[in-house]
Amino acid sequence: MKHTILLVDDEPQVLEALRTALHKAPYEILTATSGMEGMDILSRHRVDVVVSDERMPGMTGSVFLGMVLRKYPDSIRIILTGQASLDAAIRAINEGGVYRFLTKPCNPVDLSFTIHHALQMRDLARESARLLARTREQQALLDDLEKQYPGITRVGRDPSGAIVLDDEDIDTDYLLDEIRTELEVTRVR
Repeated sequence: MKHTILLVDDEPQVLEALRTALHKAPYEILTATSGMEGMDILSRHRVDVVVSDERMPGMTGSVFLGMVLRKYPDSIRIILTGQASLDAAIRAINEGGVYRFLTKPCNPVDLSFTIHHALQMRDLARESARLLARTREQQALLDDLEKQYPGITRVGRDPSGAIVLDDEDIDTDYLLDEIRTELEVTRVR
């Protein structure tokens, strides 16, 4: 799936330079010349990364990215500024929850790398959340099996490490069939 990047800057030549810097990257690039135009685009498109200038008339990048954070928290936010200062960086972090603070003129390789790295981190976080949810589902299944068949989740092993089922009261073929059925049902979900 192609990632979508929104570039926001009140200077069209800067937008074109940013677009050119990212032209080889496998992204869909959207542009806006103001925070309000950026919010309009966000309302119509799923955007993975928003790169915004800090100093824009009408709405600063920090305020804009703060709105993005509240309405579209899954979008990664990056701020660009030609007027780098500690106050601006703190404001961007506090108001917009920015991932990175870059200065203009921005090296195209740095911009591309920053976006790529941000997307990798976000994708890893999503995969981690998916795997955690899956693990919780599987643990719930094991808990249910343990309630139905006390002792079934205790695993005995022989010296070679092979699993040993030695309880004569347990119909192991039946239990294994039940477990296979449950696993098939959870795979379908």
